Amino acid sequence: MLADNSGCRKGFADIFLCKGYGVYLVDQPGRGEAGQTIKLGKIEAIPDDQTWFTQFRIGQYPDYYEGVQFPKDKQSFDNFFRMMTPNTGNIDEATVVDAMSAIFEKSGDGIFFTHSAGGFYGWKTAIKNDKVKGIVAIEPGGFCFPEGETPENNRGGNGIPLDDFLKLTKIPIVIYFGDYIPAQETAAYSENFWRNVLASARQWAKVVNAHGGDVTIVHLPEVGIKGNTHFIMSDLNNLEIANVISDWLNEKKLN
Repeated sequence: MLADNSGCRKGFADIFLCKGYGVYLVDQPGRGEAGQTIKLGKIEAIPDDQTWFTQFRIGQYPDYYEGVQFPKDKQSFDNFFRMMTPNTGNIDEATVVDAMSAIFEKSGDGIFFTHSAGGFYGWKTAIKNDKVKGIVAIEPGGFCFPEGETPENNRGGNGIPLDDFLKLTKIPIVIYFGDYIPAQETAAYSENFWRNVLASARQWAKVVNAHGGDVTIVHLPEVGIKGNTHFIMSDLNNLEIANVISDWLNEKKLN
């Protein structure tokens, strides 16, 4: 959660608690507060602050994008870089999916909010555990296509069996993307990266929906919400976006 000039603001966890939802915050094994692992590993310090500022579409370092919803005060800037902690080992797909499935076994039926690289594990967890009743994916980095329908260079790897894929057609899914994703190729790698991810998401949605699924892609600038980074859950207008998500949850009877 980031602070602005007026003090501490609420992130999605507190916002949705106030809306009456039970909320569980989870870090995937080997990351963040789940960094304690049972496998030996070596952590190397890499000075990459400028990379993340640009990759997560805050701006082209050191300049902010015009109208960006990222708070520009020094405290928020420092807090942002404190979040960039190293992984404590190689990320193992089976371990992450098993861990998330175990959480749903304890919590019961729920809505899985995923973010960035965690988006891929959301698809796999929903396939593994039918207690996942819906997915809200914030700029997921990879997608599970069925075998025989996987595009080249898919960031989600090879295709999965059709029977597994069809489980994703049984739940409502919404995917949100922020701003500063160009319609045409540009000279900035970070912008082109997200342009390709958004294109993949739209292609994936078409495939899921063609198999009878219910996937909605929301590119926020296209619905009049502008200035968002890769971190829409903590941008200055996160309450506005939380209300948009709440409307979707109500529409899909997931409230």
